[in-house]
Amino acid sequence: MVKRAGIVLAGGKAKRFQEKDGKWQDKALTELAGKPLVVHTVENLCKVVDDVVVCVNDESRRARYFKVLLENRIENVRILVDEKIDHLGGPLIAIYTGLKAVDTELCITLPADMPLAQPAVMEYMFEEIKESLAVVPVWPNGRLETLNMVLKKDSALEIAGTLCRLKRQRSDDVIRGASKVNFVATASEIMRLDPELKSFVNINSREDLVKLQPRRVDGTVKRNYRTDLGSLPITELKQLGEATAFWKEGKFTEAAHVFSLCATILERRKLFFWAALSRENEGKSLLNNFMRQNKLENVAACKKAFLDAAENYELEAQAHEKCDCVFLAERARSDKLWCELRIAELRSKTV
Repeated sequence: MVKRAGIVLAGGKAKRFQEKDGKWQDKALTELAGKPLVVHTVENLCKVVDDVVVCVNDESRRARYFKVLLENRIENVRILVDEKIDHLGGPLIAIYTGLKAVDTELCITLPADMPLAQPAVMEYMFEEIKESLAVVPVWPNGRLETLNMVLKKDSALEIAGTLCRLKRQRSDDVIRGASKVNFVATASEIMRLDPELKSFVNINSREDLVKLQPRRVDGTVKRNYRTDLGSLPITELKQLGEATAFWKEGKFTEAAHVFSLCATILERRKLFFWAALSRENEGKSLLNNFMRQNKLENVAACKKAFLDAAENYELEAQAHEKCDCVFLAERARSDKLWCELRIAELRSKTV
């Protein structure tokens, strides 16, 4: 087992990078200082990790990247096509694919369009993992670098796998699910190691290739901080996986029962994110039963499940706000709103 691995996320559609009415271009293969962006990213990672995998979204892309890396004398890097799970796409499925492929204690994720990531900053993030399950850079305004994380591999694999089975696609869900997270402030030690914050230059548009400037924001978050919202509920995560298997088989009553049992345990432990997901999926299961059987008693139970999910998301948001993590609080409330909209729709169906 190697101690560290790097996962390069290179499967995006790069919509903001495209020229209007022009032929689609793979942003990660665009050159900067004579090298494709993905080559810069891989070379920087190789300075701090023992194993690197590049995750792409299709086989033709894998072949192109393999050729480009060989042309740049990079041979000991694997290029993986994202796992196929319920037609999911996006960064979470890429993270899951990479985590499954590496045999390591710690992993760092890095998007292919961050070509100036400084090895010293990545080294610092690895050192800061300690008792946490994830290390994530935080900006002064509370926004996070959700694609640039150090993760404890085994725990992160359980989290990402469960999230994918629940059809979640956002990478910040990994942070929400980890509970024990170290947020490292860009305005603190990171700036000492990387005064110009080159590590966070993100190439979203063609103008970014010229400017090469990270975001500059004001805010109150100037120091590192840790959150500890509870231990990772491994047993319940496995049970959530069992519930999704019932769902796929069309056994919605059985799925709702398992989701409900998990939620009850998770609520007792105040693991609000996982409790909310359990209640939300209980509601979805009951909703499928209602649509199949058209029984009004299913509607009442369904509304209660979504209401409980919304309440758990609100409690999650409040927990994040206590730690000044406004971004995750916003994400929790966005999920809360989704549940509330489902309740409103159900009320309209039964009027």
